[in-house]
Amino acid sequence: MGTKYSSLEELRRKKELLKKEVSEIEDLITFDNTKESLSAFTNGFTDKYLKEEIKPDGATSISLNTNEIVKEFSNSVKDTVLNRNAVYGFAKSDTGMNLVENALKIGAVTFVGNYARKSLYNTSWKKKAIGLALIYLAPIALKYVREKLEQYQRNRTTSSLEQLI
Repeated sequence: MGTKYSSLEELRRKKELLKKEVSEIEDLITFDNTKESLSAFTNGFTDKYLKEEIKPDGATSISLNTNEIVKEFSNSVKDTVLNRNAVYGFAKSDTGMNLVENALKIGAVTFVGNYARKSLYNTSWKKKAIGLALIYLAPIALKYVREKLEQYQRNRTTSSLEQLI
């Protein structure tokens, strides 16, 4: 509010400009023109995926341009498949290995959890005992196996370093 205006007329012009800007922003926010509003919100990303159609009654509607979506998807899949070095590099990278490792862990936990749950609801006491053992003893066994594998890996690394020296 520290701006000084030289005349009342200048202040009125500034007020009209601000009102016009506010009404344009309101039109954008209220989605009066849906394609334009989405374009503004997504910085033009949605422009090629949307198309405006004029209905017989004269109203305009927005629809997805499925041809463009399919074309974009097929191009990205083609680029990925054709660039096998990139896929192979991703698989060998730490990120790829972590992704596979986490997927295997989640799969194992899901499989064991479902089997334990089904076993607990079984009428046989032996199956219930197996379910309880899976719930309480499996984490301990897995921790033991993981520690032994890490110890084996450390020993293997140490022996290979000794051979290099």
